[in-house]
Amino acid sequence: MANNTTNNGGNFFSRLKHGLSKTRKGLVKNVDEMIFGEKVVTRDLLEDLEEILIMADLGPVFAADIIEAMKDRARRKELGDQDALKQVLKDNIVAILEECERPLEIPRGDPFTIMVVGVNGTGKTTTIGKMAQRFTQSGISTMLVAADTFRAAAIEQLEVWSQRVQAPLIKQKMGADPTAVVFDAIHAAKSRKTEAVIIDTAGRLHTQINLMEELKKIKRIMGRELEGAPHETLLVLDATTGQNAVSQAQMFHEGIGITGIVLTKLDGTAKGGIIVRIAKEMNIPIRYIGIGEKLDDLRVFKSKDFVTALFD
Repeated sequence: MANNTTNNGGNFFSRLKHGLSKTRKGLVKNVDEMIFGEKVVTRDLLEDLEEILIMADLGPVFAADIIEAMKDRARRKELGDQDALKQVLKDNIVAILEECERPLEIPRGDPFTIMVVGVNGTGKTTTIGKMAQRFTQSGISTMLVAADTFRAAAIEQLEVWSQRVQAPLIKQKMGADPTAVVFDAIHAAKSRKTEAVIIDTAGRLHTQINLMEELKKIKRIMGRELEGAPHETLLVLDATTGQNAVSQAQMFHEGIGITGIVLTKLDGTAKGGIIVRIAKEMNIPIRYIGIGEKLDDLRVFKSKDFVTALFD
């Protein structure tokens, strides 16, 4: 894994550490305070630790599994002090997150389509703009598609990003059929030999069923016009919503099938532990994390950097 803690990476690592400060306070500080001065790992101490893990949004499944692992180690006399207990916690979190550490690869050549989904307010359109910036800086020809035709603001925001990152935008008027916009975009991308096509979609229709049916329709049109499309169905989640992020992930995954996740707003929340719960319970690749408003504050997810920034 490339070292992400030098030069500009070091700057990002510092921002990541600062961004996770609220989560660190809710998890690591509470663990430190609980085990401080404890000479032996008792059943009561492990029960208290389980409660802290659940309260820190790591989830009941993870908490139960790790407590069982700690009890097993304690029986084998392998958990003699507080440092060993903390190391087990860190190692388990890294192991879970590493399973979901799969960066998004954009193949060169034929259009690679990324359908971006998520409820309004998660930072979906901003994430699309930042992704486009990353791609264009890497020399990948990129197109933006305004398929959220239900909000004029979404189209306008995407237009601003398209100008900012110098990527063409395919759009129609507000209220247009989103599938018509996507149809136009696929054909434009094929004729222009565009490599990355990033499609913004609506985050709120009248009902959940209505939203999923609309997204399924978009997927069908894409698949009909371009083999394998969408090649990535990327869900944007807001870390500050905690347990709601898990519910959203389950809803979208059951509705249309998710192939990747972006977790935004980690810099403003004590609920950053939710990333562990999502990884443990859903095992969907975490493509990017967002820790601020700057253009380069959307970064490829690296589990060891994340855990180091959280604990150290």
